[in-house]
Amino acid sequence: MDIIKKFKIVDGEKFSLKDFDPRYSDGFRKEDARAVLKGLISETAEHQIKLYAANRKSLLIIFQAMDAAGKDGAIAHTMSGLNPQGCEVYSFKQPGLEDYEHDYLWRHYKALPECGRIGIHNRSHYENVLVTKVHPELLLKENLPAIDDVKKVNKAFWERRYESIRNFEKHITDNGTVIIKFFLHLSKDEQKERFLKRIDDPKRNWKFSAGDIVERQYWDEYMDAYEKAIKETATSKAPWYVIPADKKWFTRIAISTVVLKTLKELDLKFPVLPKEEKEKLDEARKLLI
Repeated sequence: MDIIKKFKIVDGEKFSLKDFDPRYSDGFRKEDARAVLKGLISETAEHQIKLYAANRKSLLIIFQAMDAAGKDGAIAHTMSGLNPQGCEVYSFKQPGLEDYEHDYLWRHYKALPECGRIGIHNRSHYENVLVTKVHPELLLKENLPAIDDVKKVNKAFWERRYESIRNFEKHITDNGTVIIKFFLHLSKDEQKERFLKRIDDPKRNWKFSAGDIVERQYWDEYMDAYEKAIKETATSKAPWYVIPADKKWFTRIAISTVVLKTLKELDLKFPVLPKEEKEKLDEARKLLI
């Protein structure tokens, strides 16, 4: 099965999370995963150099997931072989006071990758239709002109917010930023097992937060919010990829496969110097000999 075709969502009309199995591994074996991933990263690094050298486009990779789905590990493993000079990683936490003085897209727009670079957003502007959808009381912190009561957060409000996200992504893709959006699809049972490991292993205690258990109680609400967000914002220029996350080793293979395929499709080439610049190279060669 083609990983791209199986996981890629460009039109949310018929999309349902129930159609995606978090345990799926496409016939890959865990014992082969390290070698497969190494090969994918090596090839990706070659294309990253061309992206950096051409300096015409940028790549934005968005990671969204429930707690313990493996976003941090996926970023660390799939980007480990790339040139750090050409990568920028942002982890978005709860908005601060300055963020609330601007519209919700402001801090994310500031973090967009420059030409030639790969930007990785660990959580993103989608938190504003996920966490706020589950906890609409958080919207009151945004000082929105027409929202001074949670009761005013209606269907029309969310439709406008999805439209804003679509317009935002259309704008940046029209201006040279290629977008990949990953939802790491973790099962509730697997999340429980990972939480227990974090509690039982002293070396992993730091990864656990009591707030994680609180949010777990809203599992169904979050699944509905993710499904709706993907339905409303999956487009051909800014596709979603629903990646199985119960087997971390396969998650990383799938992510690397998508990133590599996306870079390949850009048909990147090293810049060709104009005639006068080539003549300067010839002069430089003579001075060095």
